[in-house]
Amino acid sequence: MSDSADAGSPRHRAVLADPVAAVPTEQRPEPGPIAVLPEPEQPLVQAVEAAGGTVEPLSDRTRGVVWLSNKDAAAFPPVLEAHPGIGWVQLPFAGVDAFAGVIASEDRPGLVWTSAKGAYAQPVAEHALVLSLALLRVIPKRVRARSWASEQEGRSLYGLDVVIVGAGGIARELMRLLEPFGVRVTIVRRSSEPVEGAARTVTADQLTTVLPSADLVVVAAALTGSTRHLFGPEEFSAMKPTAYLVNIARGGLVDTDALLDALRSGALAGAGLDVTDPEPLPDGHPLWDEPRVLLTPHQADTPEMTAPLLAERIRLNVQAFLGDGRFVGVVDPVAGY
Repeated sequence: MSDSADAGSPRHRAVLADPVAAVPTEQRPEPGPIAVLPEPEQPLVQAVEAAGGTVEPLSDRTRGVVWLSNKDAAAFPPVLEAHPGIGWVQLPFAGVDAFAGVIASEDRPGLVWTSAKGAYAQPVAEHALVLSLALLRVIPKRVRARSWASEQEGRSLYGLDVVIVGAGGIARELMRLLEPFGVRVTIVRRSSEPVEGAARTVTADQLTTVLPSADLVVVAAALTGSTRHLFGPEEFSAMKPTAYLVNIARGGLVDTDALLDALRSGALAGAGLDVTDPEPLPDGHPLWDEPRVLLTPHQADTPEMTAPLLAERIRLNVQAFLGDGRFVGVVDPVAGY
């Protein structure tokens, strides 16, 4: 895909964790008209058409669906049930936890699910870096201050021990952004396969063995049944009191009560959260009043940033749907991402 929106103007690009491989011929969906739902958005309709696809209202002729709402996940299963000819579904976000139930129940040959995983990696990794630097430089405390501080506080990111939980596009882009700081990166992932650029790669069952040395922990994993509350009392107890936690993935990966306990007891130096559990975070929730927490309202990637990236993902997958089956961001129904 293009690296520039126009001459001399940088543009975000997708960052993929794995090479794109064609879906086997016998498992490829039947090409046909594509419905853009629940409400067609013209730039994304144009992306379908630019790739040679035909956009039509939902009908018995529909063979592909581009679903644009993560809030209306419950409205989607009836669409599949009423239109069994649908063979390809494009979901709007990298995380597909909202659709986990229907993906698991509709795991059948000839139905391909694709997500936006990797598409938004650059803006989200950028936000993770912002939160990390802000925590290290005690920005949550500084923005609350109403008088000039006399004590010297703040740490440099240079040379720190960083643990990144996850090995997808966000993790890989964050590693690239961290390179100038000379950090030592440990990747925690489901597989033991080493990640290029990381000092070490360990499996998720070894998480508590790498936390004690971490200065900064960034959560960039998918939320599945097995990763809910991946960070709880045991994990926070394993971290040193000078360490920071950043979560730009899903709020459910972190046990909020355990996080609050760790912060209040001094077991953790601070946390930067773009996602929370519950979400949206209610007014009056204790996290709002915790002075060592920096909160942003799930805006690591804004529509302005994601719209062209989603359009490009749609364009590529329409080409795959109509052609060689080289879908980008294929969802593994068993793994849940």
